[in-house]
Amino acid sequence: MTIDYIVSSLPPLAFDAPAPMTPATFEELAGDSIRAGLSAWADIEAQLRNALVEGRGGADRFKRPATGCSVYWRNRVLECFAEKDVARRDELLDRVWWDAAGELTKPADPLGAGALATYAVRLRIAAKRTEISKDAGNAAFDRLTATTKEAI
Repeated sequence: MTIDYIVSSLPPLAFDAPAPMTPATFEELAGDSIRAGLSAWADIEAQLRNALVEGRGGADRFKRPATGCSVYWRNRVLECFAEKDVARRDELLDRVWWDAAGELTKPADPLGAGALATYAVRLRIAAKRTEISKDAGNAAFDRLTATTKEAI
């Protein structure tokens, strides 16, 4: 299948909606076509992760090499650290990653390899956000504190 056919046949993604498929299913569908677009993502993601290191007060030794330098994305990541609620901060950071993935889709080639890479990154975010729930968080908390509760 051609890339433009794959991209045009994908189900829509939304940040706050459940993932329409698993990342593994998508990778099976896309095959090797995804690799070309994801190489550009590696540099954007390195820049985002370097901003995370900075926002968390980490040392430069934890930063990854990156060829690009986007002050915009750095500032967006650092703004997220103003949020005191950890769950809300994680949501804001996911939104930054989601928006940054859009840079992979070139306006002149909306059905090309970049669009496929954008979909791959956003699908991973949607899948991660689908797994987040209050019930799952409470179950994890209960599991982690079970030994403490038994001692009381």
